[in-house]
Amino acid sequence: MIVGIDLGTSNSAISVWRDGKALLIPNNLGHVLTPSAVSVEDDGTILVGLAARERMVRHPAATATCFKRYMGTQHQGFLGGRMFRPEELSALVLRSLKADAEAFLGEPVIEAVITVPAYFNDIQRKATRRAGELAGLKVQRLLNEPTAAALAYGIHQLQDDTRFLVFDLGGGTFDVSILEIFSGVIEVRASTGDSRLGGEDFNEVLVDAFFDKYAPSIGLTRKEDSSLLYQLMRDQAERARRELSRSPTATMSIPWDGKSWDYEVTQDMFEELSQALISKLREPVLRALRDGSIRSGDIHSIVLAGGATRMPVVRKAVATMFGRFPSADLNPDEVVALGAAIQAGLKSRDAALREVVVTDVCPHSLGIDIAEKLDGGIVREGVFSPIIERNTIIPASRCNQYSNITDGQFRIRFGIYQGESRLVKDNVRLGELEVPIPQGPAGSVVIECRFSYDINGLLEVDVTVPSTGVTRQAVVLSDTEPIGPDDLAQRRAALARLKINPKDQEENCVACARAERCYEQFLGEKRERVHRLLHDFENALAGQDPREIERVRDVLHRGLDEIEGERYL
Repeated sequence: MIVGIDLGTSNSAISVWRDGKALLIPNNLGHVLTPSAVSVEDDGTILVGLAARERMVRHPAATATCFKRYMGTQHQGFLGGRMFRPEELSALVLRSLKADAEAFLGEPVIEAVITVPAYFNDIQRKATRRAGELAGLKVQRLLNEPTAAALAYGIHQLQDDTRFLVFDLGGGTFDVSILEIFSGVIEVRASTGDSRLGGEDFNEVLVDAFFDKYAPSIGLTRKEDSSLLYQLMRDQAERARRELSRSPTATMSIPWDGKSWDYEVTQDMFEELSQALISKLREPVLRALRDGSIRSGDIHSIVLAGGATRMPVVRKAVATMFGRFPSADLNPDEVVALGAAIQAGLKSRDAALREVVVTDVCPHSLGIDIAEKLDGGIVREGVFSPIIERNTIIPASRCNQYSNITDGQFRIRFGIYQGESRLVKDNVRLGELEVPIPQGPAGSVVIECRFSYDINGLLEVDVTVPSTGVTRQAVVLSDTEPIGPDDLAQRRAALARLKINPKDQEENCVACARAERCYEQFLGEKRERVHRLLHDFENALAGQDPREIERVRDVLHRGLDEIEGERYL
């Protein structure tokens, strides 16, 4: 049995594809949403879900929430006399969901599709997979949350070419993805976001406003000076924010020091307080449009996901960005879990689901660290050189050339990194690779570095010295569970097929040969036109983007058809 799981910052949900539809599975309280909260009682009993969340205000030192925000970090929580890593706390939530599903379905639950923010990096994804394993689940796939939301909206059933933008604002993370649907393929064109922005941040602006007003009277200088007061403020801020989603006003009421402190907030006040956060929502949207080379007018529909999109201030911001209202036909709290169930159904090849191919993109750039010479002979090390750039459709294989920077070098060490910063110290280190080179003057030795990356996070790095034929290879796996040799061999074989340089692929060789023949055959204006067509095609080959190569190759052939007539066999 494969289930779908939305492992959220505030709430989590589990679902299954059954009888031709996605079904949310209720927990033992009858709720389809389980708070992502863990608490440890005095006797060591571990509580998960609503019972744990209810203890947060009065027992903050024994309760943990929002730990998804720390996935993949060294952050630890001290509960009930022991330390918990974020993935361990997440595993407790997953184990609770697994038990609920087994009780509901009446059979063991062994495999799962787990959703993650599209903007999670490699380390965060590894931590999520590890949480699944700790919960006793075999993680069949980590599915990006915006892609899951798109599946839930039935995008996999659409026949016509169309583009959707998924705006996914949850309790602690924010994702924007642009998806294109054509011929049974859902292709993610661009994904970006902020893994530290969500509804909790909007709660915090209400906490700050309350504290700024009453701090002098209460006698505290920092909101964290009293953990009990801070948790009371957080609880009331959450309630007020939810109330403002359906009412023009809300009141935060906090009993403290024998007195009730009341703070009334209106939707207009909340919008003004939230302006900095609203501004932070705009940049990922603009970046996704830029990376996907898509204008906002080319987006056919805007899909909302994540509970925080219920806020009128957020919906107003989205409508302002695009000049139209977003789609909100499904419950934003449930849409990701429903999409995960559909992906689970696709994984199990359910006959009720039309076969669909879901492609994805690389959410962060992958590359190496290099050194560069500055004026005066100064060498600056630790500069990031991207090889597969963010939002490249995967699987993908790209190759760059480098050279030795000093005289007499006999080896080169490549650090492997993921991120967008210019300096590698600000990016995520994935590994390293070293290759021997023949000694010679600076710039005399060429080294080719190829990155090949698949949809499940398998990264192969091949470094070759053409003058000696020496090759070194490193394999970086996002999977943390042991992978069988047959499965690994199959995945690496698929990547090997991508490593053929585009200019050496048969269809591209044919196109180049035809253009070269036409250039020799014709004169004058026709020859000049062939030259321009071939020049554009060679630029596309150098860019190594398969989609762009195919597009420009079609332009080349159509142009040559006009010049010499259609091809024949």
